[in-house]
Amino acid sequence: MTVDSNTDNDVAKGALHGIKVLDLSRVLAGPSCTQVLADLGAEVIKVERPHIGDETRHWAPPTFSDDTSAYYATINRNKKSLTVDITTPKGQDIIKQLIAESDILVENFKVGGLKKYGLDYDSLKQSNPRLIYASLTGFGQTGPDAARPGYDYIIQGLSGLMSITGPSDGEPHKVGVAVVDLFAGLQLTIGIQAALLARQNTGLGQHVDVALLDSALAMLANVGMNHLASDKIPPRLGNQHPNIVPYQVFAGQGEQHFILACGNDSQFAKLCHVLNADWHTDERFTTNPQRVANRELLCSDLTKHFANQPRAYWLKVLDQAGIPCGAIHNVAEALAMPQAQAREMIVNFTEQDSPVRALGNPIKLSASPVTYRTPPPQLSEHTDSTLANLGYDKATIAKLKADGII
Repeated sequence: MTVDSNTDNDVAKGALHGIKVLDLSRVLAGPSCTQVLADLGAEVIKVERPHIGDETRHWAPPTFSDDTSAYYATINRNKKSLTVDITTPKGQDIIKQLIAESDILVENFKVGGLKKYGLDYDSLKQSNPRLIYASLTGFGQTGPDAARPGYDYIIQGLSGLMSITGPSDGEPHKVGVAVVDLFAGLQLTIGIQAALLARQNTGLGQHVDVALLDSALAMLANVGMNHLASDKIPPRLGNQHPNIVPYQVFAGQGEQHFILACGNDSQFAKLCHVLNADWHTDERFTTNPQRVANRELLCSDLTKHFANQPRAYWLKVLDQAGIPCGAIHNVAEALAMPQAQAREMIVNFTEQDSPVRALGNPIKLSASPVTYRTPPPQLSEHTDSTLANLGYDKATIAKLKADGII
C-alpha cells in the first residue's frame, strides 16, 4: 500500500481526529499504544531527549536512515517529534503548556518517576481535570513490586509464559517478539478509549494504569484457567495444545513441517477418512478428552502416516476435506502472501520521499479508516513548529536550543 497524502476530507482524518496525545513513552509498549491512536487519527506529539531521542532509534542494524532504525519505525509513524529536556524547569514548562491542551498523556516512567518534575497525575489533573493520564509500567502503580522496572523478557519469565513455551524436553523459550509489551500496549489503548467514552458522560479524565505483569498473566488464558480448575502446574508441550488433540505441528516427507488443527470430533473423523484409518471408532480416540488422555499413542501413529507424503500433498488433501491446516512460513513468505497484500499489511511512504516500509494496522473501519499520513519522524523534526504553535518566537526557540533545553 502506498500512503494517500490527501487528508482533507473527514473520512481521511480518522476516528480520533481532534484528539491530542502527548507521548512521554519510549521503547515499545507505550509507543505501540500511541501509534494505534495516531493511526486512528489522533494528533500525537512524541517527546524525546535532545540529541539522543528514543533509544530504539539506535537499536540497529537494520536502519532506514541515520536516526530511524527498523525497530523505531515499527511503532512511531504518524507522530511528531519534539525534543525537550524534562529534567529542567523550562522543559517542564513546555510540557505543562502542551498538557493544558492535550486530551491524553501516555507515559512509561517508573512509578513516581515524573512526580519530581510536577508531571504526575495528581499534580496535572488539578490544572486539566479532563486529562486522561495513561501509565504503562512493569508491575503497576500499586503492590509490593510497583517500584521495580519492567522488561518484556523478564516478565515473560515471571508470568509463567516461558514455562509453557518451548519443547517439552528442552529449556523454556520466550516468544519470538516482545509479545507482552505489544499486548500491554493494546490493553492501554483499550483503557484510553474507554476513558474517552467515560469522559463524554462525566466531563472528567482519569488515570489508566496498565502493567506488563498483569497483561502477561491475562495472556495465560485457557492455560492459566487449566491451573485454576485443576490446581495442576501446566506442562510445557512444545507445539502441542494442552486441551485439544491432534492440534500441533507434524512433518511431511522430507521434514517439511505443517500445522494440523483438529478442533472437534467431526474434523477428527474426516482426518481418519483422509488417512484411511479407523481411529475415530477406537474408544481410546473417539472423543477429544480420550485423545488428550492418549495423546502420545495417537500422535506417534499420525507422525508415521504424515511421513509418507510431502507437505504439499497433505495441505491439499486436508484442505479439500475441510480439516484446518497450514504451512509454517518464514517472515518473507508470510508478508508475500496474496492475502496479506490484499489486506494492505505493508505500507510504503513513497509519496513522502521516505524509504520506510512498515507493517500495516490490522484495524479495518468502514467509515473512518486508519490513515498512514506520515512516516516515523526524524529526531526533533517538529520541535520548532510545535513551540511556535505554543507562542514561542524564533529568538526564544534559538535560546532554548543554545541552552540544551530542546
